Amino acid sequence: MSTIKYADQIATLEQAKQLGLLPEEFEKIKSTLGRTPNFTELSVYSVMWSEHCSYKNSITWLKTLPKDGPHMLAKAGEENAGLVDIGDGLACAFKIESHNHPSALEPYQGAATGVGGINRDIFTMGARPIAQLNSLRFGDINSEKTKWLIKGVVKGIGDYGNAFGIPTVGGEVFFDDSFNVNPLVNAMSVGIMKKGEMVSAISYGEGNPVFIVGSSTGRDGMGGAAFASKDLTEDSAKDLPAVQVGDPFQEKLLLEATLEIIKTGAVIGMQDMGAAGIACSTSEMSAKGEHGMEIWLDKVPARQAGMHPFEFLLSESQERMLVVVKKGREKEILDIFDKWDLNCVQIGVVTKGDRLKYFFNGEQVADLPAVSLVLGGDAPVYKREFKEPAWFAEHKKFKIEDIKVPTDLKPIMLHLAGHPNLASKRWVYNQYDSMVGTVNRNTNNASAAAVVNVKGTKKALAMSVDCNSRYVNADPETGCAIAVCEAARNISCSGGIPSAVTNCLNFGNPYNPEVYWQFVSAIKGMSKACLKFQTPVTGGNVSFYNQSSYEGPVFPTPTIGMIGIVEDKTFQTGINFKKEGDFIYVLGHQKNDIASSEYTSSYCKVKNTPAPYFNLEEEFEVQTTIQKIIRARLIESANDISDGGLFLNLLESGIVNGLGVEITSAKDIRIDAFLFGEAQGRIVVSVDPKNKAAFEKDIKVPFAQIGTVKGNSFVVDGKNYGAISEFTNLYQTSLESKLN
Repeated sequence: MSTIKYADQIATLEQAKQLGLLPEEFEKIKSTLGRTPNFTELSVYSVMWSEHCSYKNSITWLKTLPKDGPHMLAKAGEENAGLVDIGDGLACAFKIESHNHPSALEPYQGAATGVGGINRDIFTMGARPIAQLNSLRFGDINSEKTKWLIKGVVKGIGDYGNAFGIPTVGGEVFFDDSFNVNPLVNAMSVGIMKKGEMVSAISYGEGNPVFIVGSSTGRDGMGGAAFASKDLTEDSAKDLPAVQVGDPFQEKLLLEATLEIIKTGAVIGMQDMGAAGIACSTSEMSAKGEHGMEIWLDKVPARQAGMHPFEFLLSESQERMLVVVKKGREKEILDIFDKWDLNCVQIGVVTKGDRLKYFFNGEQVADLPAVSLVLGGDAPVYKREFKEPAWFAEHKKFKIEDIKVPTDLKPIMLHLAGHPNLASKRWVYNQYDSMVGTVNRNTNNASAAAVVNVKGTKKALAMSVDCNSRYVNADPETGCAIAVCEAARNISCSGGIPSAVTNCLNFGNPYNPEVYWQFVSAIKGMSKACLKFQTPVTGGNVSFYNQSSYEGPVFPTPTIGMIGIVEDKTFQTGINFKKEGDFIYVLGHQKNDIASSEYTSSYCKVKNTPAPYFNLEEEFEVQTTIQKIIRARLIESANDISDGGLFLNLLESGIVNGLGVEITSAKDIRIDAFLFGEAQGRIVVSVDPKNKAAFEKDIKVPFAQIGTVKGNSFVVDGKNYGAISEFTNLYQTSLESKLN
């Protein structure tokens, strides 16, 4: 009895639907090929045309984001990660990506492999990773499922990052019931390289050998890209094979071997095997270099027997890369990987034309034009219908008078100091190694953004990840602009100048017109803010389908990762008050506003409010001012007012040195708005009395002296609300007590 050849296993429309393709997409494939694809070919299209790889529902709007800036070296979509010039002959590669769906099913491996994948994007370009950050979203913290998810995610990030040897220097954690089923796990990596030594994800040169390097290939991660391109359901646990398994020790070896082969000059191009594995790396590198490849799948080192061609092509097994090498220099590459005890096997050759021809045991199992598979090529592009939801107008009806002015502030202070969205995340970051390498981790001068030294120079990099999902849900355009500005504000307060942005756009199902409206509105807000701050978008990740069939979409979360340049490390400015007697000022417009604040949402239980007050021009002026006065060395500390309002700002600034405050409220603003409102564009600074005159003379934006660093208590309008230590204990232990 003869076995049917793989090439003869003609695909059907029903199979296409099962693989997530639309009927019209199946017809487009047939038209492109001039025939009906076989099952192996259909499988490749199913992952390469999935939302996760092709961005078919988002690319139209992504192209409207600003991509030009003063430091740009590699623009969005050109390479594995963004690349900016940081001076001194150096460049910074950085990127953020999601691993949401895998983390929802298997939080430890889902988060760990997210960290591994984003680091590979950095070092395949030739940059050595120096820092990691993450942005995490979970549901009700009192839920046992949420506790299981956060413990698994944090341990996965910590174990992988710690073993890999790259410090985790910053991040954020946010809780809301909308994330009960579908958490968000966004990982960012930042690396440094010499300017002009970037390795591109490209393939060219007929006859050049193609190598697979790193780990062996198994069935783990099968169909991961397609899995990430659909809603979570009660049956999603059946998709566990789509969750990859990571090995950080293998990745550490791969990092060193990769950087070593780059130095030989023998590498033509290189790409991480992330989503869609061999199918993705071969097609994207070939399309970019306008060449084809002949790939021998039976040569791929396998760790499981009996694998089929489509499994080799779609596997997302971790710690693997595709490398195209100059013909005749194979031995140099083989010797280096042998030294590091890693697989390095030639699995193909570069060819003329644009065809990708995959073989298995001598049989040609697929023949595809590379350009037909990729973003920017023939992959489908859609501009979906969108409409403003009815609830958006309802949010705007909120009036501050709807909430009574509180007469007792102490319960509110205790609530906010211990709320998991505001309280210390030390339970999280204590599991991360944040002291490796070049981190500027002076606990007596902790900054609003993470600050990492750049070896061999006097400068440092400031970096931050930011997004308040509640603001974006209230008003996507304003909320996303705020996310950009808050990231920039953190960098400005830390002594840096904002440089460029990467983003991770987490939304629900794009076929839902109201969800798509959120996405489009967020893009508009991001564009406005990035243009104002001259922080171009260098790339990132779109993650749709973050919703369940029974709880609907998550809060829209366009996470912003931003880097900035601290041109002189001595400009680094911390958030901590330094000594008693220093004056406390607020820069920026103080507003009678409590919209979308943690106070309004979780204490007053009023959910339907607009985004907080925001004015882009005012924001820019305040940040330009803080950058100037830091360089004039006129302030002792700087901390932006954001989540939790002025109260939490002052608490954070007083904690390290146990310093209290005596402040006077603004007479024309409600006390709850003054202390707990989250109106944007404001920064609190402390000033040595000897610099008071020079400081006030130098300020060109609205400002007010609101008090003094004094004692060890929180005093407002002459009333003592308790010792800083009382709030500090609650702030530092609340999250840990809820999780244990």
